[in-house]
Amino acid sequence: MFKIIQFFVTFLIITIIISCSDIKENKANLSKKDSPIIMYELAMKDLNKKKYKEATLKFENLIMFYPLSNEGIQSRIMLGFIDYSSMEYNQAIYRFEKVIKMYPSHKNIDYAYYMKAMCYYEQIENENLDGQYNIKSIENFKEIINRFPDSEYTKDSLQKIIAVNANIAAKHMNIGLFYLKNKKYLAAMKRYNIVLENHSKSKFVPEALYRLVEIYYILGLEEDAYKTAAVIGHNYPTSKWYKYSYDILNKKKVDKNFNLKKKIISLFKNEKN
Repeated sequence: MFKIIQFFVTFLIITIIISCSDIKENKANLSKKDSPIIMYELAMKDLNKKKYKEATLKFENLIMFYPLSNEGIQSRIMLGFIDYSSMEYNQAIYRFEKVIKMYPSHKNIDYAYYMKAMCYYEQIENENLDGQYNIKSIENFKEIINRFPDSEYTKDSLQKIIAVNANIAAKHMNIGLFYLKNKKYLAAMKRYNIVLENHSKSKFVPEALYRLVEIYYILGLEEDAYKTAAVIGHNYPTSKWYKYSYDILNKKKVDKNFNLKKKIISLFKNEKN
């Protein structure tokens, strides 16, 4: 019995020694054979072929053996990119935030900021969502613009902000129309005014002005309706929304000889003066 126990103990010790030797040998061979540059290139080859599992393993090995190397830090960023590509956005954001916190001076840190912003941007599906991703993406794209004005990602960040703002404006337009159809005119006016005040460069401005003309007409606020129509006529004379405004106000004529266009132009000039 004692000999059997002794045999198993001896066998266990030999197994542990062999395993440890293999690990040390593999690590030694790896460190001698592969530099961080070579390991990174091999990982990127897998990534470019969309072999995400293989690339992930190679990036993780690089981080394990060369954690403070430029390639090791870049590998952390690329692991975030793999999560982003796999639509694992929360995990990707976590990885990018960790890199930003740990290596704020890394030469490619602007890319980490950009990809973090893209994680929020990619989750914006349409203008009917609650808007949390709209706000988060704008905040993060603005951070890139403020921190890295000369970055190659700054121009695209500006374009993305314009796109997100258009999405937000569309959301307000849809909500405003919902209120208008349900005869909640003050709530509708609030939404359209938000578009005019906060999204004055969006394509929705002419329609927002027209909706206000429509509401003023319904509420009997004739002067406000004419003034708003004058703004449309001055800034968007060929827009269909100006025609719609004219058609609405034309119904309000009291005098058959009343020239609606002249009144609109006159009111606009008075506003301008």
